[in-house]
Amino acid sequence: MDKFISFFLRDSFIRCVLSFCTILCTIPIFLMFVFIIHQAWPAFQHIGVLEFLVGTAWKPTEVPPHFGVFFMITGSIVVTLIAMIFAMAIGLGTSIYLVFFCKPRIAEFINQAISLLSSIPSVVFGFWGIMVVVPAIRNIFGGNGNSVLAAGIVLSIIILPTVISLNIAALQAVPRQYLEGALALGSQPEEAIFSIMLRAAKPAILNAFILTLGRAIGETTAVVLVAGNANIFPRLLKPVRTLTANIALEMGYASGLHYNAIVASGAVLFVIVLILNLSAKNVRARI
Repeated sequence: MDKFISFFLRDSFIRCVLSFCTILCTIPIFLMFVFIIHQAWPAFQHIGVLEFLVGTAWKPTEVPPHFGVFFMITGSIVVTLIAMIFAMAIGLGTSIYLVFFCKPRIAEFINQAISLLSSIPSVVFGFWGIMVVVPAIRNIFGGNGNSVLAAGIVLSIIILPTVISLNIAALQAVPRQYLEGALALGSQPEEAIFSIMLRAAKPAILNAFILTLGRAIGETTAVVLVAGNANIFPRLLKPVRTLTANIALEMGYASGLHYNAIVASGAVLFVIVLILNLSAKNVRARI
């Protein structure tokens, strides 16, 4: 009986500690949400939610000032989608090769290189983009090179290690018996991998896509360096300003309504990421 009571108390204590850790993790998110809404609310009241979201002019120094983030929202989405197209195409192909075709020693070396790539600061990617990607785009397509395409290419390289790691985990989570059974029934290896293993891993791959999308849309430093930061409608070879770039460039000197509008930009970004996560959850539930 004493042993049972001791075990129960020990088990209850562990449950309490784990519950406390869980609550502790959620408190910063809640406090962050409250802070953003509290600081952004004056901007929404003064400017209007609709005017703030669909307005195209961002001129905080004019009298009266204009605060519209429509071009920044579309710019963030376009840059992120271009980056995801490049990163998912390359990352998924790399993951398939590493899991099913690559020799263990070579795969270990490539995984080390991917880990090294993920540890490089984003400002280094931005510097590389200025020195390599922007001049290459300028020489091939003309213009000054700072563009949506440059930002998308640099951002795709930044998120590539995350895409590869998550897709490798998704493919390795599929039971190996699926592949072995397909091969035993006479399927070719490529046919079994693409028609069975990838289909079984589809929910996890979609989850990897959404997680990486949230990571990409929040990237700031590298995008600031190569995007050009012009508040115009995003075109492939034209400069663009994203929501994160706008916050980074103007938060240091903003005050009053300008400061509230900057925080409201963060609130919009917060809502976009929340919508993406909720949409992903609904899509995964239907697969």
